[in-house]
Amino acid sequence: MRQESFKMERPGLVKPGDKVQITEYQSYMNYSYIIEPAVAMSGCYPNSQRIKAKEGTIVSVEKAPLSGYVVIAEFEE
Repeated sequence: MRQESFKMERPGLVKPGDKVQITEYQSYMNYSYIIEPAVAMSGCYPNSQRIKAKEGTIVSVEKAPLSGYVVIAEFEE
């Protein structure tokens, strides 16, 4: 199992236990991911750290120190 964090701006869009789909976006040298439908966004990952799974489960949702929320999603790889 692999856990990754995503940044969510508004509360209540997902909760622990929710099954979610992710979409991969490729830039010049990195990949980023969005929990659909535009719920939360990941940071950038190099090719060697791409998320191979396309769906996962929300493990936790925590208030971020400055603003928004941090969503932890777990993926089977």
